Amino acid sequence: MPIVYSTHPLHPNAAALLAGHADLVIASNLSAETLAREAKTADIVIVRANLPEALFTGAPRLRATIRHGAGLDMIPVEAATAAGVLVANVPGVNARSVAEHVTFVALALARQFRAIDTDLRRKGWLAGRAHSLDARELQGSTMGIIGMGHLGRAIAAIAQAGFGMRVIAHTRRNSGFPPGVEPQSRDELLKASDYVVLACPLSPETRGMISSRELSLMRKGSFLINVARGAVTVEEDVVTALRSGHLGGAAIDVFAEQPLPADHPFFAFSNVILTPHLAGLTEESMERMGIGAVEETLRVLKGDLPVNLVNPPVVAQYRRRFPSDTR
Repeated sequence: MPIVYSTHPLHPNAAALLAGHADLVIASNLSAETLAREAKTADIVIVRANLPEALFTGAPRLRATIRHGAGLDMIPVEAATAAGVLVANVPGVNARSVAEHVTFVALALARQFRAIDTDLRRKGWLAGRAHSLDARELQGSTMGIIGMGHLGRAIAAIAQAGFGMRVIAHTRRNSGFPPGVEPQSRDELLKASDYVVLACPLSPETRGMISSRELSLMRKGSFLINVARGAVTVEEDVVTALRSGHLGGAAIDVFAEQPLPADHPFFAFSNVILTPHLAGLTEESMERMGIGAVEETLRVLKGDLPVNLVNPPVVAQYRRRFPSDTR
């Protein structure tokens, strides 16, 4: 039986799809050394943790690494390609979960939820009610979304149809947006938005994209929501903008260092909502991501290429490694 090595347990319905086709092995821990050692006999690796480059030089049977989700920053794609290993992902399957999370935190920021809840519990009824003077509605405000892939589109749909928000967006190409979503330059988006949502992949172009300059362009009192990757922002500059009061608040799900250190300055702000990289994790999305990853696994084990192959230049070398896979 082929071996499918997964960094984390799969949803039961996803694991059931593998029954009779492969043996599922779960990583004993997530250290680089352990992952490289335990993957040596794997035919497929399903990925929810950072993979070391050494894994690809020490796994002669490895056909593919398949991301349990969309983001590829956990996989050293160049190392995989050099080793003749296919890389695939499952794009879009958790977009709805993340989009609902963005809506949830936007509402919480607009209605001063953290401060109301804290003061009601600690100081009493009137102290909690006092925050209503600063509460806002989403309707009529502007949401600026940087990134208009599956996630950006899902966020835009809820913001427009659910809350009557104006939605503007920016991407590298700045075209092909859904109806009603207005393309803007990044600077103009930052200037015009009440809520700036980071929903883009981490890449050399987006790393450190939101720094002191960009934050200074945002409206005083506006909100920053990051469900992309922590490194898309310069966290020290976000802290400075919060301390000065220029930012009205933030909701951050992803961080430059994960887990977030207990002494991080973000914890000091009552107007910052922090979540431990779980915006895309729900019962439903875990099932969709797991099944999607297993379906790609079964395609590769059958001799086919993945539907969502992300490193096409590897195919010729892969065919040389596995000449019986001709489809």
